[in-house]
Amino acid sequence: MARSSDTYICQSCGAVYGKWAGRCDACGEWNTIELEASEAGPPGSLGSGSSNSKAKKLDFTSLAGASEDIPRLLTGNNEFDRACGGGLAPGSALLIGGDPGVGKSTLLLQIAAGLARGGANVAYISGEESSSQIRLRARRLEAESAPVNLASATALRDIIASLKSAKPDVVIIDSIQTLWSDALPAAPGTVTQVRACAQELVRFAKSSNAILLLVGHVTKDGQIAGPRVVEHMVDAVMYFESEQGRDFRILRAVKNRFGAAHEIGVFEMSSEGLKEVANPSELFLTGGDHDVSGAAVFAGIEGTRPVLVEIQALVSPSTLAAPRRAVVGWDSARLSMLLAVLDARAGLDFGRHDVFLNVAGGLRIAEPAADLAAAAALCSSLFDTPLPRDCVVFGEVALSGAVRAVNQMEARFKEAQKLGFSGALAPAGTESDVLKITYASTLSDLVSWARN
Repeated sequence: MARSSDTYICQSCGAVYGKWAGRCDACGEWNTIELEASEAGPPGSLGSGSSNSKAKKLDFTSLAGASEDIPRLLTGNNEFDRACGGGLAPGSALLIGGDPGVGKSTLLLQIAAGLARGGANVAYISGEESSSQIRLRARRLEAESAPVNLASATALRDIIASLKSAKPDVVIIDSIQTLWSDALPAAPGTVTQVRACAQELVRFAKSSNAILLLVGHVTKDGQIAGPRVVEHMVDAVMYFESEQGRDFRILRAVKNRFGAAHEIGVFEMSSEGLKEVANPSELFLTGGDHDVSGAAVFAGIEGTRPVLVEIQALVSPSTLAAPRRAVVGWDSARLSMLLAVLDARAGLDFGRHDVFLNVAGGLRIAEPAADLAAAAALCSSLFDTPLPRDCVVFGEVALSGAVRAVNQMEARFKEAQKLGFSGALAPAGTESDVLKITYASTLSDLVSWARN
């Protein structure tokens, strides 16, 4: 019989149960519920007497009043600073996740070296690699001369004590899943340990005004492992993404209290480490012969950055009772909806065709403004008519077949002009001084444009 002080916690989502179960009702995962003894003190506390401390009254203030702009610490890496919202804010905590081998440790070592060369006091603590292993990587990255304070440790109490003594400006922890607190009976990597260690480190960063960078492992679904409460503790959550077989990497901010969410930084992996990609639009455009059907250039926005990317479609007659639908880099449900609207509102027949859609370069698009570009590529392939190679396309398609306006249109036009495009197919009412605009108020306008 289980003791009353013991709880069962799902190691995938952090759900708490009074008894063991084979399947977690919260996240649906199997065999992730494990027994963990309840901690004696409050979650995340190293001391045991905090509950007996005398309470103090809070000093409330009004919203009105003078406030200073948050200073930013530049890392010297423009793509990383862009993803962070213009640099690192003192006292902030960032959580960076990514697949194994994507380059998280390489990126952070380069960031640490750049900050140290700029005069910042940087502490790099690794719980996965020894100091000698990190030195070998630093030598390969030509960063061994940077004055970075390096350590290999996993005991949270020792780490906190050392950081209080060293008083660093930037703390890098690789990774949060390897740390353990002796105040808790749970094993390292469990939900209880991850939550407690993250809370102590964030508390240290806030009290000392230091910048905290945490590396987090990801699950098989691509989500940062551990309870979601860790993501709520930090100020920014970033995912380091890569497409299998490609050299480029994308650092995407999914949460940022000091900048725009969904901002991206683009890097290219080489033998000397990660290099910045100043113009990602050139990376995501194929650069080959565009006089083929089924290709449309989409003028998109990632965060605050305009990015041009080619959307490719292939529509072929199907011999199957249920034609195939395959999509890479876009939402499959969005494609199904778009095909239904094209059939119902524009009088096209995709129901007897196999449809394949691909976003060139491996970029993943979640913006609704890509609807019109995807529809243009589909119509071009269906009609076997190439689209104008000097024209970009963007716009949101409604269920009624109307094309709706999107935000930051002028930024899209300027990026297209910079890369040599002279025209655009855009929603009605759009104005531009740099490109020749062809208006599409409904999908019927798109179909007429694609046939010519």
